Amino acid sequence: MRLQAIRMLLILGVLAAAPQAVASDQFPPPKKIEPWRGLHLLVFKTDGDLKILDNQIPKLAQMGVNVLILEIDYSFRFQSHPELCQGKDTITKEGAGQLAAACRKHRIRLIPQFQCLGHQSWKGTTFPLLTVYPKLDLTPGAFPNNKGIYCREWDPLNPEVNKIIFPLIDEILEAFQAGAFHVGMDEVFLLGSEKSPSTKGQDPAKVFAKAVNDLHQHLVKDRRVEMLMWADRLFDARKYNWGEWEASKVGTAPALDLIPKDIILCPWHYELKEAYPSIPLFLEKGFGVLPASWRKLDASKALIEY
Repeated sequence: MRLQAIRMLLILGVLAAAPQAVASDQFPPPKKIEPWRGLHLLVFKTDGDLKILDNQIPKLAQMGVNVLILEIDYSFRFQSHPELCQGKDTITKEGAGQLAAACRKHRIRLIPQFQCLGHQSWKGTTFPLLTVYPKLDLTPGAFPNNKGIYCREWDPLNPEVNKIIFPLIDEILEAFQAGAFHVGMDEVFLLGSEKSPSTKGQDPAKVFAKAVNDLHQHLVKDRRVEMLMWADRLFDARKYNWGEWEASKVGTAPALDLIPKDIILCPWHYELKEAYPSIPLFLEKGFGVLPASWRKLDASKALIEY
């Protein structure tokens, strides 16, 4: 991998007004006054990929990167649920540990990510959870071949979901020796759908907040690590006249007042704008904010400067 050829890369800006971090035995959290300068990567799916990334860690550190958010999802050799490994050649505990050691050496905070709730499919491919356990699908039997939707979503009201997902998260946390975890949660569109037997007619904000709060209980209260999440579903597109991707038109935004303030919110904005009102909104609510942009240099600079 060459640094100039990283694909699917999100540039994460300075962490603004970080909440009091939870202590970790593996990696103490950065001080409040230390800016987070991070990259989000999602194309490293095997131990071989991690070795390539390992070789780039010194260069990333020299560039000032001190946070690396690595999206793992189902590309891990799970012991609790081996049936949910995606692919034969996946990341192992040993491979994760080697990358974690390299990051510690160069003072880069390594934060693994697992896409929760949404992004359970891509185009015609449904990912392992809903392939192996189709009863956990938010819209079971609907949208054959995933046509007519963006991505499939799991059912946050089904108690069997957390029984399966939490052990997967725990394995990833332990393998990467991480003091923080990114839960994804972006681009959720189907809560309250007519095709969703469990959430049809329910308030999407309350359902979304339940999913967030369940994860917070497990990660922050039980595991004592920090929790990060994408924040597009917490920003009201109708109030701020933004599109349905970087903000929510599906009624989830009021969940902002129903979730704990020690979650680090990551609003992503890809286009050049004069202002990014999600950032002051989240700060005024008391959250730490880590903004994110992608590929457009002028838009990335504008967001970081804002």
